[in-house]
This record gives sequence, C-alpha cells and structure tokens, in this order.
Amino acid sequence: MEFMQALRLRWSEADSLVCVGLDPEPARFPVALADHPDAVFEFCRAIIDATAPFVCSFKPQIAHFAALGEEDALARLIAHVHDAHPGVPVILDSKRSDIGSTARHYATEAFDRYGADAVTANPYLGRDSVQPFLDRADRGVVILCRTSNPGASDLQDLTVQSGGGPGRPLYQQVAETIAQDWNGNGNCALVVGATWPVQLREVRAIVGDMPFLVPGVGAQGGDVEAVVRNARTADGTGLVVSSSRAVLYASNGSDFAQAAADAARELRDRINRFR
Repeated sequence: MEFMQALRLRWSEADSLVCVGLDPEPARFPVALADHPDAVFEFCRAIIDATAPFVCSFKPQIAHFAALGEEDALARLIAHVHDAHPGVPVILDSKRSDIGSTARHYATEAFDRYGADAVTANPYLGRDSVQPFLDRADRGVVILCRTSNPGASDLQDLTVQSGGGPGRPLYQQVAETIAQDWNGNGNCALVVGATWPVQLREVRAIVGDMPFLVPGVGAQGGDVEAVVRNARTADGTGLVVSSSRAVLYASNGSDFAQAAADAARELRDRINRFR
C-alpha cells in the first residue's frame, strides 16, 4: 500500500492524528531493562505494541539509534510494526539530503535497508538532492518547511523574491515550490512545527490538503488546539501530530508501556476535541 493511502486509511480507521516518535534514551529506560542485552529493541517494541491502537504512524529518529550502534534494532522495529500492526506507516526521521549518487544511497537506506514507508528530507540543497526520494512514488517524502526549533527563524524567515513579485519568507517559498513543482507523484508532505501556529495557517493556505508532520507538542510546548484549528484540512485530517518524550517516558516504572498508551490515547482525544 502506498504511504499516502495508508496514512489516510489510518486517520479514518484509528480516528487518530497522533504520531509517536521513537527516540530511545537508555538512561531513561525502566530499571528492569537496565541490563537487558537488547534493551533498545525491547523498550521500543513495548511502546509500539501499547500505543499502536491510538496512532496514525510511528516516527523513529535515526540518530538516536545510530549513536547507540542500534541500527539493527531500528530495522527490526520497523519490520515489527509492519508485521504486528499492518497498515500503520513508519516515517524514518533522518532529514536526508545530498547530491548525485549519494542521495540515491540515502533513498536506498531509508526505503530498502530499513523498510520505512516515508522519510524526512531537507530541501535546501535543491530538488536534485531529494529527487531519488520523490521518484519512489509509493513512499512518502516529508520535507522540512518551518521547523519547530527556536533557531528556525535564523534562515527560514529570511525574505526572498521570486519572479519579480513581492518578497516573502523563505519557508513560504519552499512550501509553494514543493506543492507546485516537486509533488508530481503526490507523495510529498511538509514538516511545520507546532510552535508556530500562525505559520501553520499560512502554509496550509499555500499548499491545500498536503499532509503536515507537526512536531513540537508535548515537551516543546506546542499548543494542540492552535495546531488543529490553524492547520487541519476541511475534512478534519491532514495532520500527523508527533509526540516523542511525553509518550515514551510517561513513566520510568514497570508500567511504562501502559503509561505510554494512556499518554497517546489522551493526546488523540485532545486533538479530536478540536477537529
């Protein structure tokens, strides 16, 4: 099943816009896993199995696994989602971008080595740097637009001019370029942070119904009501609202998986109140 089709089905069937980010930090794992030889896999699998009924997707962050030498655990976790929870898409958060054959290798890494259904990508090297991802019409390409970090405005808010028209922020130009020129296969989505509700509304007006991956709720303080009211599509969907630490580490006791499930359910229900 293509990524966009799977995502839309999941929005409907699970009645959820929640994405659980998988950012393993062994220092925060429950004591019972402290000496487990496969702790990263076991922790993340328990989180996946507990929260799957309440999510539209999962989003493992590749750096958290690579820094621990746990790339094999990452591959096994994505396979586990596909086997145990078919229909729940996996977005590999790697923010890849490069030139020529290197970009092709990054696409192979995300889609063939790890089996991800979608990948995050950085547009700032230009279209050719993400073209190998765009060419995989069955997979999603989730492209950075207006990110949630405090320093996003350093570059993304810079005024640019195109075609002799009035200047506008760079993130708006990025949004329009992707919507009009790069999305020929209909497999693009945008990353727009929850911490910028006005910008969410502006980007939605530019790109129509293109899905948004929205990080920044929970630990980063993004307001759920503002996100949904400013960025949902007319049918009340269009969003993949990501929460990582607030779900993963809802408890560091033996009840960690149940606490994560409760946190994911609560976020789902809070989002749905405003849809």
